[in-house]
Amino acid sequence: MRKVVFYIAASLDGFIASPDGSVDWLPAPPPGEDYGYADLLASVDTTLLGRTTYEQVLTFGEWPYSTLTNYVFTHNPPTATAHPSVEFVTEEPVEFVGKLRQEAGKAIWLIGGSTLAASLLTAGLVDEMMLFVVPHLLGDGIPLWRQQSHSQPVHLLRTHTWPDGMTLLHYNLASSA
Repeated sequence: MRKVVFYIAASLDGFIASPDGSVDWLPAPPPGEDYGYADLLASVDTTLLGRTTYEQVLTFGEWPYSTLTNYVFTHNPPTATAHPSVEFVTEEPVEFVGKLRQEAGKAIWLIGGSTLAASLLTAGLVDEMMLFVVPHLLGDGIPLWRQQSHSQPVHLLRTHTWPDGMTLLHYNLASSA
């Protein structure tokens, strides 16, 4: 069974984006450092994104995940042509991801956003969480955590702190399916 990895950065006060959806507060990695991003990309062949997150990624320029299969969850698929590696999904995420995990392939990267992540976390479909805590207080914005219907134990796999203050908290989610 394929695993789902939630790899995401959040401000110290728990926001994944500014109130307007921007992520310009995220620091650029120091020279020669990528916070494990290349290792993550080598371990996955699929991404999961909510529509808002997808539209945010489009503002960064060229589509960065062209070598991966990308599923964007939305109730209203856009009429504009997307990158060939992007498929818009109107099916309920829990059902879709449950089936996707049964298919052959590498790990699946849950990019975000928080609404999509909340439904998959609640359903026990997220196997690992790699949370990068950014040493920045936003004060307001789009929260990482949406209300969960139940508590969920997690097991710390490792931590890593970089000299710039970026901290990785890497967890195994004990209640994953």
